[in-house]
Amino acid sequence: MNAAAMQQANPIKIAILAMGGQGGGVLADWIVDMAEHASWWAQTTSVPGVAQRTGATIYYVELMPEAEVRRAGRQPALALMPTPGDVDLVVAAELMEGGRAIQRGLVTPERTVLLASSHRSYAVSEKSAPGNGIADPNKVLEAGRAAARRFLCFDLQDLADRAGSVISASLFGAVAGSGALPFARDDFEATVRRAGLGVEASLRAFALGFEAADQAPAQPAAIDLERPLPALPETAASPRAQALLDAIKRDFPACAQPMLVAGVRRQIEFQDLAYAGDYLRHMKAIRDLDAAHGGDARQWALTCAAARYVATAMAYDDVIRVADLKTRGTRFERVRQEVGARPDQLVYTTEFMHPRLEEICGTLPAGLGRWLEGSKAFGGFVARRLGRGRRMQSSTLGGFLMLYALAGMRRFRRGTLRHQTEAAGLRQWLDLIARLAPRDYALAVETVNCRRLVKGYSDTHVRGGGKYRQLIAAAERLAGQPNAAATLRELRDTALAHEKCEPMERQLAEKLAA
Repeated sequence: MNAAAMQQANPIKIAILAMGGQGGGVLADWIVDMAEHASWWAQTTSVPGVAQRTGATIYYVELMPEAEVRRAGRQPALALMPTPGDVDLVVAAELMEGGRAIQRGLVTPERTVLLASSHRSYAVSEKSAPGNGIADPNKVLEAGRAAARRFLCFDLQDLADRAGSVISASLFGAVAGSGALPFARDDFEATVRRAGLGVEASLRAFALGFEAADQAPAQPAAIDLERPLPALPETAASPRAQALLDAIKRDFPACAQPMLVAGVRRQIEFQDLAYAGDYLRHMKAIRDLDAAHGGDARQWALTCAAARYVATAMAYDDVIRVADLKTRGTRFERVRQEVGARPDQLVYTTEFMHPRLEEICGTLPAGLGRWLEGSKAFGGFVARRLGRGRRMQSSTLGGFLMLYALAGMRRFRRGTLRHQTEAAGLRQWLDLIARLAPRDYALAVETVNCRRLVKGYSDTHVRGGGKYRQLIAAAERLAGQPNAAATLRELRDTALAHEKCEPMERQLAEKLAA
């Protein structure tokens, strides 16, 4: 942005959109400090959002040169919040926040420089959606190219991580490199030094952000959303694992082998090598079924689909797995990295635990779990003690040992009520696929893909599981009808598109009545 054009009677107007912990307030304070040391008038305010990624805080900054104030002969009246169509620079600490700025009308093609980090911090609605709820980032890029006078977008979080700093520092560098503000690089760097905290790391992140913005193309390129399948390894880590790898290469078509390797890895991580062997035995039966009914001519569609969804069905998310994930060293390292903790700092992580009665009983031996699940007294006790959830610190010795002991119950998982329930559901699903494949190969494939609805744990698992069971029942009723596979696919798409069951149920009633 031309500095001379910016220095007019109107102030420079900057909107910063950032979530909690991303340093939006730090960035706004740095800009104000830099301006004041250059003898500018500056003001910053903030409009807080709400928690859990349903909205970001908007930090608003206005800057005016002292010469303009003296020329006017009075103190400036600076605004407290941004006005649509009246913002010079928008800084978004996450890609979708840049999209929200565009929706709010803060970005205009005649005036606004839009600077956004291309990384994603997924919203709760994206994580809990029935299917793949992740929003398409390329739509935001497309909107940004049309809405902004200049649009800069690259992964500023990655730059901060590489420098051992936080994203506010790389954002500050990108603002400097964009030329959107009439200050020299030395002014920006002096501001970082005056802050006095993590100066060297912040300056490294600043330099990376500056270079990325200075060398940025006129418009950001599209983000590649393809997720390549894992490479097929030559050897495994142990003789028993090597036997599983050899079986995959020997007994299965090449198109299914990468996903089968991923499935075996997941079963080993979830349980053990023997459980991974069970997974391959299920898959061998499906592969034989596929071969018997023309799978080779159909690119082994049934085997390839089952390789993914049999793996996810067997490695379900139970309380034991959640405890395992929460006590892994890699998780604690990731948390420390995300908050930018120094080696000499302690980081305490607070977990919100809200187990339902079914999850508690599912962790117990099958007989005891069934008895307690039907006990009104035990159900009332759980509701009173855990109805509102509880908070615990997994980084303290007591909290960690409690979760670690729960994760250690993996060796007893096969005897739990939850595992017996999941195993029975798996057998029922595989038996249905075996009955459908000889009659309608395409319908059998779509029945496999219905497993996509089952994900997560607690309420998310209950909602998806309910829809899945209705679709499985519908598949059996649709068998033998014309276009049965297409009908089941339409029902599944409806189930994935809506959180509630009613739209899918209405569509199913209409299809069966036709």
